Amino acid sequence: MKQRTIKRPVEVVGIGLHKGVPVKLRLEPLGENSGIVFYRSDKGVSIPLNPSSVVDTKMATVIGKDGAVVSTIEHLMSAVYSFGIDNLRIVVDNDEVPIMDGSAISFVMMIKEAGIEELDAPKKFFKIVKEVKVQDGDKFALLKPSDKISFDFEINFSHQVIGRQKYKFEFSTKNYIEEIAKARTFGFLKEVQYLRSIGLALGGSLENAIVLDDKGILNDSLRFPDEFVRHKILDAIGDMSLLGANFIGEYKAYASGHHLNHLLTLKALNENAIEVVEFSKSEISLAKAFG
Repeated sequence: MKQRTIKRPVEVVGIGLHKGVPVKLRLEPLGENSGIVFYRSDKGVSIPLNPSSVVDTKMATVIGKDGAVVSTIEHLMSAVYSFGIDNLRIVVDNDEVPIMDGSAISFVMMIKEAGIEELDAPKKFFKIVKEVKVQDGDKFALLKPSDKISFDFEINFSHQVIGRQKYKFEFSTKNYIEEIAKARTFGFLKEVQYLRSIGLALGGSLENAIVLDDKGILNDSLRFPDEFVRHKILDAIGDMSLLGANFIGEYKAYASGHHLNHLLTLKALNENAIEVVEFSKSEISLAKAFG
């Protein structure tokens, strides 16, 4: 299996979730061993995708360098990860990735439109060789060894529409598109009202998020009965992309979010829980997972 990029540039204009202003997003091919790099075209600043670039995790995963930031990268990176793309330039002209419909399906369609290009260099994976875990009270996130790639997530909200939801996702590009990519972000009306009062979530609407009040959802319907936990897996896939390569192992979490996910990537790298391996013919099933 070889490293991947996209065949041709593609771009789209969408609204940023927090500022509510238009953002142009452009995906461009890069050569082998270039990695994934964000570029703020309005600032002339490149930001490499890695845990040390993370500057905030309160409301989204935010990366930054030299005073330039790019917020809400997790949905886009979730889609990029699902196609096994190793080298990519992501250009934005503002400080947010557009929210689109609140899921990753628009980014999936962009990548499909661009096409996948295989390069000459062998693809590298991060194989999880020992368990690492981060915890905050009863919330936790962990990575542990496995021959497969999987994401096992559980949430528990007091809200009657959500409640306790659990989902285990066996990774493949096909499964991702069918089971995860369409799951939208969600929030509570009272939180949205507060965020807007401090100048955030100005681009949020029923068109790009599931919004809940005390009684139920304000949207017409859900895309999946357990859309909430599926979106948490979508986020986790995006957050784990900051490791720097597709990993081979199992991710498991309870009530985790961007902050714990970020701490998990740091711990996995700092505690030598990862072994860099190149794809071999013995991993045919892994090649099939990426189509």
